[in-house]
Amino acid sequence: MTNPFLAPSTLPYGLPDFAAITDEHYLPAFEAGMAEQRAEIEAIVASGEPTFANTIEALELSGRTLDRVSRVFFSRAGADTTPRIEEVRAAVAPILAAHADEISLDPRLFGRISAVHADREGLDPESKRLVERYFTDAVRAGAQLGEAEQERLKALNAELSSLSTTFSTRLLGGANAAAVHVHDVAELDGMSPGAISAAAAAASSRGHGSGFLLTLVLPTGQPVLGSLTDRDLRREVFEASVGRGASGDFDTRDVVVRITALRAERARLLGYPTHAAYVIEDSTAGSVDAVAAMLADLAPPAMRNADEEAAELAETAGHVLEPWDWTFTAEQVRRERFEVDAAVLRQYLELESVLEHGVFHAAEELYGIQLHPRHDLVGYHPDVRFWEVFDADGTPLGLFGGDYYARESKRGGAWMNALVGQSFLLDERPVVMNTLNITKPAEGEPTLLTIDEVRTLFHEFGHALHGLFSAVRYPTFSGTSVPRDFVEFPSQVNEMWLERPEILGRYAKHWETGELLPAPLLEKLLASRSYGEGFRTTEYLAASLLDQAWHTLTVDDQVTDVLEFEAEALRKAGIAHPLIPPRYRSTYFNHVFAGGYSAGYYSYIWSEVLDADTVQWFEENGGLRRENGDRFRRELLSRGGAVDAMEAYRNFRGRNPEIRPLLERRNLT
Repeated sequence: MTNPFLAPSTLPYGLPDFAAITDEHYLPAFEAGMAEQRAEIEAIVASGEPTFANTIEALELSGRTLDRVSRVFFSRAGADTTPRIEEVRAAVAPILAAHADEISLDPRLFGRISAVHADREGLDPESKRLVERYFTDAVRAGAQLGEAEQERLKALNAELSSLSTTFSTRLLGGANAAAVHVHDVAELDGMSPGAISAAAAAASSRGHGSGFLLTLVLPTGQPVLGSLTDRDLRREVFEASVGRGASGDFDTRDVVVRITALRAERARLLGYPTHAAYVIEDSTAGSVDAVAAMLADLAPPAMRNADEEAAELAETAGHVLEPWDWTFTAEQVRRERFEVDAAVLRQYLELESVLEHGVFHAAEELYGIQLHPRHDLVGYHPDVRFWEVFDADGTPLGLFGGDYYARESKRGGAWMNALVGQSFLLDERPVVMNTLNITKPAEGEPTLLTIDEVRTLFHEFGHALHGLFSAVRYPTFSGTSVPRDFVEFPSQVNEMWLERPEILGRYAKHWETGELLPAPLLEKLLASRSYGEGFRTTEYLAASLLDQAWHTLTVDDQVTDVLEFEAEALRKAGIAHPLIPPRYRSTYFNHVFAGGYSAGYYSYIWSEVLDADTVQWFEENGGLRRENGDRFRRELLSRGGAVDAMEAYRNFRGRNPEIRPLLERRNLT
């Protein structure tokens, strides 16, 4: 068997050859890749007196096969998994953790890194920073621990890796099992014809002989709750959402308890009081106290705003308001106060128009780039498509891929990942993907979006631009390889363009008639954008504070009841609103138990401080102008992790960020 991963792809930009890759290629490629890198490490430690070239740069050049297979495999595992992929993921998770430990805890290698680190002053700035990154990462990985402590650390890392895979697998299965099957179309009153057709298609594709299937998205709030008039069905959908992971075959509570206990033990082993202290030390926030102070300051005004909104909604509803009534009643208020009907608005938000004339056009205007479809390139699923990206002078930049539709084999949420990272050292240009979970319409019908889905398209493309504009030498610093509480900043800035009249006026066209969004409706939409901030801020802060509560546990803290712990944590934080559950509850909090955001979910609002301050800068400097885009790209998007994140921000803004624009945006003043 010829394994496509064992040599670089010959396709444009090194795009993986998905037409040749099968599920049976992954495990042998992982094994070959790890063996290859072990041999490379042996060559490094035997290469004489340590230098930057024979140690640090050699490490950057190592592991190319393992990198190729890992990028593709974990992209597939999240976006289009199969039973075989799940088997391989369960098998390789602890092996990969052990492999990483074998390298980071090798005393011979750490000795060489330390020697180069001690003599780094003559290096150029990016090379010097790379040495410092390797040294810091090795220390944080346990390189200075004793032999017994390192053995325990390896065991912890292996088990945590396996548990993360278990959580993700159960979460996907639980979400699919919790989808609500409706038999009578009358119960779907309020949903658009297109949404009803999509629900019928979902029921058919998942093996139901008839009826309609209301599938679940990852967050607590389900978009369908804004349109269903049937309160009983709204309640059923809401309870299916908040109940995920708390019963049956897909119960994740034991995994949550075990993961947090092991993370606490690992933190203590590494010299930190808690997992949060370990994570946040290596971020722009710097300390748990800094994060706690910000969240504590924001919670009271958010709750006050939420209470005011709840009182207004109860009056509108005319009955006792329940959590499953909130989105529906808020939509009524939005229609009455701002005359913005979400169902009508969707007719003007068609996926292809939003992409081509909104998301892409804004980037073309701001940065001068061009995106050309590449219909000849194939992805891991028929829904995946690619565009070739060219710079303003016609220079090829890389490839952009989009995988927009939800399916049973895809985990919930939206994300960006790089199939190939940019690096001058490796002579590689980026191949980046955006993955979303938009409900696929029935055959022949348009894909009509909610305004939140439009926002997600702009947000994720902001991440893609961060990857595409990367201009660094070393792969360690490529693209979005920045602190967790900085990585959301560029993507959140990119959201600003969706509401700019000169952009919105291009993409918001009626899918049948081509009529532009009427000016009065546009004005009402812009006027309504701050409505509901109490709800949005409260549900987000609740999830962030819950993440912190789990990850500030010490090894002496024992949790026996996940839901009881969650309720008490929210109460103590002053964010336990009876009508607003956290955006993610513990049992389906994929970001922190199967993603890379443990103790870091606060990052979105921490980054939003920078985002709001930057949006103000754009507005003060004329908005959508090439000069502005070029400056943002040069000082921030192109630098990746090659410079200190806050130093890059100060170089761009000319000062430290101010919080006032964020407080005004979220009505928290």
